[in-house]
Amino acid sequence: MEKTLSRIQQFMQMEASAGLVLMGVAVLAMLFANTGLAELYTSVLDTNIRVGIGTFEISKPALLWINDGLMAIFFFLIGLEIKREVLLGELSSFDKAILPIMAAIGGMAVPGLVYVMINLGTPENLNGWAIPAATDIAFALGVLALLGSRAPVALKVFLLAVAIIDDLGAIIIIALFYTSELSTNALTFSMLGFAGAVVLNRMGIQRIAPYIIIGVIMWVFVLKSGVHATLAGVLIALTIPLKEKNGEKALLYKVEHALHPWVAYMILPIFAFANAGVSLSGLSVSDLTQPLTLGIAAGLFLGKQMGVVALTFIGVKSGIAKLPDGINWFHLYGVACLTGIGFTMSLFVGSLAFGADETMNAVRLGVIFGSVLSGLLGFAVLRSMKATPATD
Repeated sequence: MEKTLSRIQQFMQMEASAGLVLMGVAVLAMLFANTGLAELYTSVLDTNIRVGIGTFEISKPALLWINDGLMAIFFFLIGLEIKREVLLGELSSFDKAILPIMAAIGGMAVPGLVYVMINLGTPENLNGWAIPAATDIAFALGVLALLGSRAPVALKVFLLAVAIIDDLGAIIIIALFYTSELSTNALTFSMLGFAGAVVLNRMGIQRIAPYIIIGVIMWVFVLKSGVHATLAGVLIALTIPLKEKNGEKALLYKVEHALHPWVAYMILPIFAFANAGVSLSGLSVSDLTQPLTLGIAAGLFLGKQMGVVALTFIGVKSGIAKLPDGINWFHLYGVACLTGIGFTMSLFVGSLAFGADETMNAVRLGVIFGSVLSGLLGFAVLRSMKATPATD
């Protein structure tokens, strides 16, 4: 139990510091997009990069290599975290999982509903309904880190569990709603790769190299299949062994521990820098109130807190779930606000919904506006709470 708690605390400390890094990178991207460096910023992201062998090639702008390639590694890490938490961690039993599950369901459904209601008159925007359904765990834990002892450990664990379920929901949404026309041949080859990785798992192979090779091949075929390529990362993660062998730590723990700093301090900051550059040139109040931007901002700021609080209240009052020890309803409301910090995941879903066209500036504006308001309110609510002993 002590080892598990220590691992959770180490994870949260890294996520919190990574969140602070992301804040700095987002500000830097805004500076690039709104100064004389804007042309350089855009031209670098638009630079075409080709990788190929003979007639087989993948040719994409740098921005899409980041969103499809680097983010596959991010989703690989998410897959590892989901597998670990479901089998051994905070989501491994009904009693532990039911409250964060209900919170995450409310936190995904209500923001989407708020977005749709605001965009009913603009049907071309409806494809973005899932943008405000996402939570950026690094940013949210970064805000909690600023609160010190006013944020009990149990509160951080609850937020972490909600965010992991939220990520799982995002994966399902991407697979079901943001998939283009399918190539059955490419999809078949990718599933054969997945089957091969499962065989490696059943054989007890504890070396990462074979899984990486299969994962790269799967990524190529999933990319060509029409399903979003990042899902290859999740699938291969599910095959990484979690059982110890010959007294050695399981491969999943080793890979997760080694990969986490690279994702937290390189991959996510690169993604944030590439996607958070909002041009404020000619910005007016009308830009903030257009349905797309307003729907995202309202979904994150209002929908998230309404959905999380409503579903958890129903769960607790019905007796299905109970609040964790040391957490009251003010704590929970503060965390509900923090789940409205969408940033990385919301920007990613936005890129799937609208590609790289001119509407992405409105998406970025809505995500940043809603995330900042959510973070400020959540911080203010939790800052008003009394400090708790370190043992809570």
